Amino acid sequence: MTPPFRSVVRLLSSVICLLSSVFGHLSSAHAGTLVSGPMLGAQAHREAFIWVETKDAKKVTLDYWLAGKPGTKQSITKTGLRTTPAGGQISHFRPGLLEMGAKYEYALSIDGEPQKFSFPLTFKTTTLWEWRTPPPDLKFIFGTCAYFNEPAYDRPGPGYGKTMETFKLMGDSGADFMVWGGDNWYYREPDFSSESGLWYRAQRDRALPELAKLLAVMPHYATWDDHDYGSNDANRSFAFKDETLRIFKAYWGNPTYGEEDNPGVYTKFTQGDAMFLLMDDRYYRDDDRLEPAEAAAMKTQYGARQRDWLKQSLLHAQTLGQYTFKFIVTGGQVITDFGGWSETFAYYQAEREDLLKFINDHHITGVIFLSGDVHFTELAREKIGTTQWVYELTSSPLSSGANTSALTERKTDPHRVDGTFVVDQNFCTLTLHGPKDDRTLTITCIDKQGTTRWTHDIKASELK
Repeated sequence: MTPPFRSVVRLLSSVICLLSSVFGHLSSAHAGTLVSGPMLGAQAHREAFIWVETKDAKKVTLDYWLAGKPGTKQSITKTGLRTTPAGGQISHFRPGLLEMGAKYEYALSIDGEPQKFSFPLTFKTTTLWEWRTPPPDLKFIFGTCAYFNEPAYDRPGPGYGKTMETFKLMGDSGADFMVWGGDNWYYREPDFSSESGLWYRAQRDRALPELAKLLAVMPHYATWDDHDYGSNDANRSFAFKDETLRIFKAYWGNPTYGEEDNPGVYTKFTQGDAMFLLMDDRYYRDDDRLEPAEAAAMKTQYGARQRDWLKQSLLHAQTLGQYTFKFIVTGGQVITDFGGWSETFAYYQAEREDLLKFINDHHITGVIFLSGDVHFTELAREKIGTTQWVYELTSSPLSSGANTSALTERKTDPHRVDGTFVVDQNFCTLTLHGPKDDRTLTITCIDKQGTTRWTHDIKASELK
């Protein structure tokens, strides 16, 4: 090869390398970006749910494999991604026909670019324990009222969001899953006056870095209350309720949402020997101030169809016989008679009496209500009929301001279990444990400093 020809070859090689570098950088510059996620949703025996939001992506790929066995890798790729009014692209991955009771590892890539995270990406499937072994022990988190400050949209004055430490503590708790009981974000006036504003709030708050680990390390289930449904104290007249329903379904990973001919966020799922019934107290809600005599039928939070769904679900759980605990998750308090600035079942007395009478008449055992909204935490109990007890755990707030007026207005409550009144940012863990015939629920309230404020055991035998 003559020297001039070698020079030409070297020059062409340099040009090719330069072009490759340029096109590589252009390709990388035009790759989509991660907005938030991943988040784990509903977990089943043979299926899992992984959520992620991107921006300007052409494709998002989920690779998953049995832990420690990369040779079992499978992939799901999402293309043709739709853009929300806030500019995001939401992908729901549902890998199915998985091994039962198995741990999986997974990876995410956006337009071919692998995404890196400071925590391991794993999910699990449910163990088939039914008819084979004693019910497994499990621990879950329950909390409500998560306000995240954004001064440009907040009301004047000190920020209503008081801490982000609770979310870090929950992410490090080792819980098996979390149940969000409502007010999971707070729409402000600039949000609930337009569809794009509503989508913005969900996108912005979900992307906060303090939430990232919590959302990724355990499955999450959720229902809503007024602030993530619409405006404050919103009832069934809220103009954008169908849009906020679409947003809720886009941003959470529940197994179902309402029924085909009866929209809403109500759903149910099971974990171990517990059934969870997540209620929708907004979509069909009569206003708190409507007098019962003014309602065409029973003044309601749930509507007749959803109320019947709840009753049928409780009956079926009782018939199956393997669900020691039946958790009914609803936005406002059920047992207490206090009203005030919180939306409670005290405003819907006929509906509450109907539900409690049904539980008593049909001998539904193991009933525990999980509620929030009031910006303090307490455990309450009430006897229904002559022999049966039901409990209610109210857990609030996760990060919003605490209801300091409750220190005087709610100082005494005949239903409250002594020593369980906390007016501070906190969350609760609930652990189901013990042998099949002697199951125990242990509730622990943990504040924003990570201090255990109280612990209480409830024997399953107390709920019969």
